[in-house]
Amino acid sequence: MKIAVGSKRKAKINAVKKAFSLYYNDIDIFGVDVDSKISKQPMTDEETIQGAINRATGALKYGDIGVGIEAGLKKVPQTITGYLNTTWCAIADKDGRITIGSSPDFEFPPKVIEGILEGKEATEAAIGVFKRKDIELREYGIIGELTKGIMKRDDYTYYAVLMALLPRINEGLYG
Repeated sequence: MKIAVGSKRKAKINAVKKAFSLYYNDIDIFGVDVDSKISKQPMTDEETIQGAINRATGALKYGDIGVGIEAGLKKVPQTITGYLNTTWCAIADKDGRITIGSSPDFEFPPKVIEGILEGKEATEAAIGVFKRKDIELREYGIIGELTKGIMKRDDYTYYAVLMALLPRINEGLYG
């Protein structure tokens, strides 16, 4: 089975490999450049989910399965900053079925949120906070910085992929 991930980012591809390999054999997983067709920094779950769906359906042109992964913010007034970050995964197949899952939510530091509200993408806003120029390319990502290396970016993203797989690995329960 050819599984096209709508991104060439290593962490996203690794997360898809980790989740799919638990349930499927003989898989070929690879990344392709796909436009999310949403803003660089989505600010609602609805927009973020649409970006994941757009990436999945765009990637489907290159494989038997298309996987889209998109991170974005959502308003949560009871938090320190008023926002939580969530990663969403959409999995699309040739039958037109799309399944969706999300990662755990977490809160960015206030300075990162300030940068985002000024128009920066999360990674761009985080570079100054963590004093790293290469945070986007680093293995740990922002979540790795915040967990002090305990959770890597691909491990965090893996949960979104795993949740999107649930209806596919439990066909009898979902119809």
